[in-house]
Amino acid sequence: MNAPVQTPLASETAAFPIPANVFAETVTEVKHYTDRLFKFRMTRPASFRFRTGEFAMIGLPNAEKPVFRAYSIASPSWDEELEFFSIKVPGGPLTEHLQKIQPGDTVLMRKKPTGTLVLDALLPGNRLYLFSTGTGIAPFAGVIRDPETYEKFDQVILTHTTRELAELRYGQELVETIKTDEILSEIVGDKLLYHGSATREGEHKGERVTTLLETGKLFTDLGVPPMDPATDRAMICGSMEMLKETAALCERFGLEEGANSKPGTYVVERSFVD
Repeated sequence: MNAPVQTPLASETAAFPIPANVFAETVTEVKHYTDRLFKFRMTRPASFRFRTGEFAMIGLPNAEKPVFRAYSIASPSWDEELEFFSIKVPGGPLTEHLQKIQPGDTVLMRKKPTGTLVLDALLPGNRLYLFSTGTGIAPFAGVIRDPETYEKFDQVILTHTTRELAELRYGQELVETIKTDEILSEIVGDKLLYHGSATREGEHKGERVTTLLETGKLFTDLGVPPMDPATDRAMICGSMEMLKETAALCERFGLEEGANSKPGTYVVERSFVD
């Protein structure tokens, strides 16, 4: 009888030579928020450069041909470590194993970051909306901690919609951290506004971000005027359905999609995890 095949842990030696285009980094922190969501931080290669809001392809050294998936980098470009916010997918080719990592384990990352949720892809404006659902908040975790964001915009509005209140905790922690950070708190001041909503419970029960936009309740809740293409810019990250519907609403307000090659008044990210 053949012995059962075991999947190596992330901390075990890779079953293949690490290619020249891949970094092998060490996990420094792991925090689980719910049975579906967790974040982790890892060492940052000295040579790794990225623009805040970009994503990287990450994987684990637990197979001869590791599975790589796109993960938004949740840390700002100045951070000495790299942070990621992930969903746990039962049976997912990567997250099934990634959710079990511990400090000291190894995570692989391809060397070339990319993405459209960067300030360079937007035309100058006064107010920046960051529309996110679920783990789509990840790139904005970096954007709201980057001083450049507040140099370019007078007001930054982070919206985060989840199913349950506990899933909002990561974003709430980010905002609290900024308020208590000695340096960031001075840079950000009162420029950052946060609107969190859980569709299944709490005061915003049933209120998806698209509903809040369509009814105008988002603007009322925040005390700001409706979106205006002359002054407002937006970044969108979430499920494919959310991207499509929110982008359509932005265009209804007169905004036009941009890209790295042609900056516009709103941008979306179309790369996902498992």
